[in-house]
Amino acid sequence: MLISPYLVPILLCIFLFLFSTDGTQVILVNNCKESIWPGILGGAGQTTLKDGGFHLNSGEQIVLDVPEKWSGRIWGRQNCHFDENGKGKCDTGDCGSQLQCRGMGGEPPATVVEMTLGSSTSPLHFYDVSLVDGFNLPVSMKPVGGGVGCGIAECEVDLNICCPSALEVKAGEKVVGCKSACLAIQSPKYCCTGEYANPKTCKPTVFAHLFKAICPKAYSYAFDDASSLYTCRASRYLVTFCPPK
Repeated sequence: MLISPYLVPILLCIFLFLFSTDGTQVILVNNCKESIWPGILGGAGQTTLKDGGFHLNSGEQIVLDVPEKWSGRIWGRQNCHFDENGKGKCDTGDCGSQLQCRGMGGEPPATVVEMTLGSSTSPLHFYDVSLVDGFNLPVSMKPVGGGVGCGIAECEVDLNICCPSALEVKAGEKVVGCKSACLAIQSPKYCCTGEYANPKTCKPTVFAHLFKAICPKAYSYAFDDASSLYTCRASRYLVTFCPPK
């Protein structure tokens, strides 16, 4: 059956209306051998997705429908124990001793996925994996499609294995996190604050160089933009904890 050329634009509009969605999908995947508890923090004035935290079994995934222009951060929490009221603690990434972070950030050290998403009229998305707050879990953010130039932000190696002893965070005898130099030393030089709060005076430390050598696609210090900030126009992204190497 032939379709009238006058009906084609109408049918196209109906198709786009039925099958298009506002915003972007972010798919969180737990590829770790143990459960994790993702934490989510929206930027100023942004929606708190999933009330800021939930449990994700090993091998499980969840799809987040993220609104246009959303910005925020996602991180993983390890070895958490919560009661029926959602109160408890995690070995790393804890957010106020509660399951649902509800506007609270993760306690460092924690590997953080950061993103600022665009809109239908300005569709460019910015994203990165940051070690500025230290490291606790390997993680990556990968676009699904999106065209030429879309990169993978990641730190896929377990930095806890090679963490300098001065930066180690332990749960019993196990190293569960690796502090940033800022967290360990707490000086403006290492935190890029005060007179060091600009790219000219804030330089990577020996620890930042170590992080960068092992995870070249992740932020190692505050002004590590050139090799760590990615842009894409994809409509879906995979955030994978413990990504396959």
